[in-house]
Amino acid sequence: MRTTRIAHTSRTSRTSRTSRTSLRNLGILAHVDAGKTTLTERFLFLTGAVHKRGEVHEGTTVTDFDPQERDRGITISAAAVSCDWAGHRLNLIDTPGHVDFSDEVERALRVLDGAVAVFDGVAGVEPQSESVWRQADRHGVPRLAFVNKLDRAGADLDTAVHSLRTRLGTVPLPVQLPIGREAAFTGVVDLVRMRAYEWADGADTYTEGPVPEDLREEAARRRRQLTETVAELHAAALEEYCAHGTLSDATLVAALRDLTLSGEAVVVLCGSAYRNRGIEPLLDAVVAYLPAPTDLPPVRGEHPADPEAPFTALAFKVSATPTGRLTYLRVYAGTIRKGDTVLDATARRTERIARILRVQADRTTEADHAEAGDIVAVVGPRSARTGATLCAPDAPMLLEPPVSADPVVSVAVEARRGLDTERLATALARLTEEDPSLVVRTDPESGQTVLSGLGELHLEVAVERLRRAQGLEVTVGRPRVAYRETVARGVTGLVYRHVKQDGGAGQFAQVVIDVAPLEDAAGQETGERRGSGAAEFVFRSTVTGGRVPQEFVRAVEAGCRDALAEGPLGGHPVTGVRVTLTDGATHVKDSSELAFRAAGRFALREALRTSTMTLLEPVAEVTVTVPDTAVGTVLGDLSARRGRVTDSTTRGGTAVLTATVPLAELFGYASRLRGRTQGRGTFTTRPAGYAPAG
Repeated sequence: MRTTRIAHTSRTSRTSRTSRTSLRNLGILAHVDAGKTTLTERFLFLTGAVHKRGEVHEGTTVTDFDPQERDRGITISAAAVSCDWAGHRLNLIDTPGHVDFSDEVERALRVLDGAVAVFDGVAGVEPQSESVWRQADRHGVPRLAFVNKLDRAGADLDTAVHSLRTRLGTVPLPVQLPIGREAAFTGVVDLVRMRAYEWADGADTYTEGPVPEDLREEAARRRRQLTETVAELHAAALEEYCAHGTLSDATLVAALRDLTLSGEAVVVLCGSAYRNRGIEPLLDAVVAYLPAPTDLPPVRGEHPADPEAPFTALAFKVSATPTGRLTYLRVYAGTIRKGDTVLDATARRTERIARILRVQADRTTEADHAEAGDIVAVVGPRSARTGATLCAPDAPMLLEPPVSADPVVSVAVEARRGLDTERLATALARLTEEDPSLVVRTDPESGQTVLSGLGELHLEVAVERLRRAQGLEVTVGRPRVAYRETVARGVTGLVYRHVKQDGGAGQFAQVVIDVAPLEDAAGQETGERRGSGAAEFVFRSTVTGGRVPQEFVRAVEAGCRDALAEGPLGGHPVTGVRVTLTDGATHVKDSSELAFRAAGRFALREALRTSTMTLLEPVAEVTVTVPDTAVGTVLGDLSARRGRVTDSTTRGGTAVLTATVPLAELFGYASRLRGRTQGRGTFTTRPAGYAPAG
């Protein structure tokens, strides 16, 4: 059998070759309430996938099918749907916009080829818009931008485009000019083909015609500006522009597609999803500019997106339904059929595919097979978890799994009736299987079951699922945040000798370590190894002369990592530490990797107790939108919550305040803000790392 490999779906070497398939796998990304779900509904309606438009405020949308989503009016879980447009198959994933469910976005982006980022025409780039944009940047996902809600008071395309340029650092390429402003918004001018599209009130289709007389000069100016910008960025377009002073429609479309695939620029369209305006041109743009699976490089050069290649797929979502356990797959290569046996390369066991399902939110249809590029659900695998690789047994491969964020908020949960304790444990295990960003553990001191997640709302939704889906009555403790500890002032030359003799071979290891705060420049010197995520850690050895053999140095590092799990202040994980092994000693018979690992663990524990330590708490960037008459009251409340205001803007009688606030101080803030602003204030948050506890 061939050796299993770790493979990454690198997107940095995209080409602009002609697509060999009519498939598009794309996600809808945005800040909460920007209109993602409404846009998805319009896609489904206009493509004929559904025959009645659903509305978020009525709880009738296809993708928000969970009772909690309909009650709360937000998307909680990423939902997959499919539709057909202009001879192309579109697989859509509607993602959550709330920061507490950002892991759902992360898992979706891991398997998508492109995305439509939706922005509010009034607010422009909002905090979570920026967060999901950065997530898409990390995954190298090409995007289109859709400026929504242009029919609202205060909406302005140019202001939104400016926020794209300044806040996201991208090169926006508006290819449309709105016809009318705010309530008078009726359509768009296509700057590529110089045609106008207008929608009448209540109409499901548009009328096409020449550019209105009063907009011709402005449209011509913007078309020139678009071609000049494209020529600056695209070599072939520049050559034609220099020769003819303009670009043909075909050259402009090809250049826009190349720039989208490379990520050098983003095509910007506009409309109003709620009023059904601008949707058909956006669908056309999805087909024209976003990539097909064959436009992407093969998985590490191993398996191309070819139905005849060895089967390779990534499980990006697991869901328990009344009809069985569904494992959602993105097929990267090969073909899978009902009854096939596949290898779960992550769990190292074979699984049988009993059924293959095409998914339409909460509805499914049977399929005989799925091939490269498809997104489907399968029934049969029992061990596959989110991030697992399923592949052909004779061609094993490991794909890079999506990364889950560390939980920052915890609550204690227990069954009200002792008889339900075992049912609660089973239900919690199922929850964490479906949502890897939830973590369940038992507190060693109190014996309580602790559920941890990415935010207060995240935990509220999880507990409500226990109550609704499992019929469990549970008691929930007050939310607690995940603190960290770090070194403010370290120690040098700490000597620790580990000696153990209790019959037979003994244990001997001596280490000398320095402990210091991790500075910004740490990790640049040769020999340093860094940790990742919240548990940032650097280890370096300066031992010379072979006084500590290399295999024992690695054992010391492993022991130090063990010691980072609990700090001396309150047993919290330790972060931001640099450890240097400066000297040591061995015994000819009794020294071993086990002994040096124990020495590293106990030495660092002792060093941390001797060092000056600082407690860190998670903080969040809070964006509060309130009437300008309530600014003073809200500022006072933020100050009382140890908030630090970083920005304040006012427009049209509304103030937008941005502040950094300790996460622990935000519990219950929603009800307090409503009370202080007569229900007119809103706020959003996003993680902003850790800061010394006040």
